[in-house]
Amino acid sequence: MTLLDVSIVNVALPSVRSSLRMSDSGLQWVLSGYALAFGLALVPAGRLGDARSRRAVFMAGLALFTAASAVAGAAQSEAWLVSARLVQGAAGGVLVPQVSGFIQQLFRGAERGRAFGLLGATIGISTAVGPLLGGLLIQLFGAQQGWRWVFYVNLPIGFVALPVAYRLLPAPAPAPVPVPKSAARAGRDFDPVGLLLLGGGTLLLMLPFVQQTWHGDTKWLLLPAAALLLAAFVGWERRYGRHREPVVRMSLFHARSYSLGVLLSLVYFAGFTAVFFIFSLYLQSGQHYSALLAGLSITPFALGSGAAAAVGGRVVHRFGRPLVTAGLALVVLGLAGAALAVHLWSGRLVGWATVVPLLVAGVGSGLVIAPNQTLTLSEVPVATAGSAGGVLQTAQRIGSAVGIAAVGSVFFSRIAADHDDWGGAFQRGLALAIGFVVLALLVALADALRLRRRAG
Repeated sequence: MTLLDVSIVNVALPSVRSSLRMSDSGLQWVLSGYALAFGLALVPAGRLGDARSRRAVFMAGLALFTAASAVAGAAQSEAWLVSARLVQGAAGGVLVPQVSGFIQQLFRGAERGRAFGLLGATIGISTAVGPLLGGLLIQLFGAQQGWRWVFYVNLPIGFVALPVAYRLLPAPAPAPVPVPKSAARAGRDFDPVGLLLLGGGTLLLMLPFVQQTWHGDTKWLLLPAAALLLAAFVGWERRYGRHREPVVRMSLFHARSYSLGVLLSLVYFAGFTAVFFIFSLYLQSGQHYSALLAGLSITPFALGSGAAAAVGGRVVHRFGRPLVTAGLALVVLGLAGAALAVHLWSGRLVGWATVVPLLVAGVGSGLVIAPNQTLTLSEVPVATAGSAGGVLQTAQRIGSAVGIAAVGSVFFSRIAADHDDWGGAFQRGLALAIGFVVLALLVALADALRLRRRAG
């Protein structure tokens, strides 16, 4: 649901703009505001699931996400829709870290890699179904009202998934021996100072990128303030963790697999998530594609990603980080091919011309996300799986917000300068997105070279 709601909304943006008279900044808030709220909720929700009940927290997030979807579908104004998306994002942030926590809890070794691979395939299928389903709904119900069903589609999913989750997800196991009072108190203690420092630092870090209506350079002063809060958070967690259970154990970052995986996710998500935002706008507004045709044009990436993720999860324990490196190289190659296709063709031909490049990029992406998640969490203790997964997901959401804001700004600035140059706007935005992916590739290559020198 949470990932379907990203890809399905992308193709609905032109219809939303027309129906609610949305501004450019409003459109970016629909996507980036979702990522902002998502990112703020991830780590606290992961810690809550670790300490109490992953099943209960998962179900609470699922119920709230379903309700927020109904409110978003009924939106009558820009502010209404953006507010509902913020609640949706927060609910998604509550739900998602429980998934990685359950996988860490229930699987070991190669089985865990396969589980993360199936999760990656599910992500790919959701991404593939999203644009097609969104385009079909808008085609069926019309451009003015069809976008509402893009949100209403979550209601039956939520109604079915809630009882299934209650029946199939494991409840917390009872303690086999009496729990000492100090341990019980630590389980109930959610480190409020740490939560405030982390939440404030994350908010200040992401806000300049998602707040496009705040013009001028003063908003960038929030970044050093964010750095100070996050540095204070690290210091507090180290001190607090000596006697009680912190929000995030800083010892997690002593494992190179974890720290490198978090950094790689941050940079990679800044690149690839923004591509679909500008590609949907380019096809529908610039090339006059219907929402359904735009969804079909994006499908090759999602299908390639879903298929490769399932395979990558099975072989990641054999190949390790080089598998992720190869995946990143394929993403760069595929996106560069898509930029060339848009340069050479336009109109109806561009959708066909980008099929193979997007398929290659999708295969590469499938070899990045699920395998990287498996490697990143491989040394994480089960007791902290939720909060560790929350940190990883937070890095992804921060990357998404930064990427959408930066790539979107390049795209819209070119359109503002020349209203007819949609191809040029897409190519410039895509060049920046490729730059982020290349940076992720350099991170992976540096680690591969380090491992080779150590082996030699």
